[in-house]
Amino acid sequence: MTQYAFYFDSTRCTGCRTCEMACKDYKDSSEGIHFRKVYDYEGGTCEVDDEGICTTSAFVYHVSLGCQHCDDPACVQVCPTGAMHKDAETGIVSVDAGKCVGCGYCHMACPYNVPTVDRTLGHSVKCDGCAERVAEGKEPICVGACPLRALEFGPVDEMAALGERADIAPLPSASYTSPNLYIKATPDARPADSAEGIVANPVEVM
Repeated sequence: MTQYAFYFDSTRCTGCRTCEMACKDYKDSSEGIHFRKVYDYEGGTCEVDDEGICTTSAFVYHVSLGCQHCDDPACVQVCPTGAMHKDAETGIVSVDAGKCVGCGYCHMACPYNVPTVDRTLGHSVKCDGCAERVAEGKEPICVGACPLRALEFGPVDEMAALGERADIAPLPSASYTSPNLYIKATPDARPADSAEGIVANPVEVM
């Protein structure tokens, strides 16, 4: 098996959402459903001393997140019908719509909030790494759309050579599911599960 993975360069990302919108357009996903989401993570303070001098510890950075096609995907573990499955050749995690009953267990189990039950369709939906494009030797639509070239996709050994396994806030610890997402972290990045900042756009990403 050639496990595929995403790489994300957070030093390049400006939070423009082009990846998110390109994915939504290509997949023609239902209203309110996004297979890729961009998290804005920020924190810190600004303080003014007695002499009127301002110092700041403020920070902000963005994290573009699709499915991590984990080595140990929680969504696959809890699926009662086998609809959520990991491809034996590519390691890409996908939904078999014909088997899915829309129970939502995958959504509840995923620490990255990736699978979503599309009530219009009656089954779960999620990022599948544009598997049909990958099979044709193309890159996922989000990768090609990024104007800053902050995203890449390919064999896991190649992506791992570019960054570290995803372990920055606001993401959970990589130890939970061993995600196949590798990140070049911005200097402002906080460790996974950090309480130093907040997700500034919770309505958008939840």
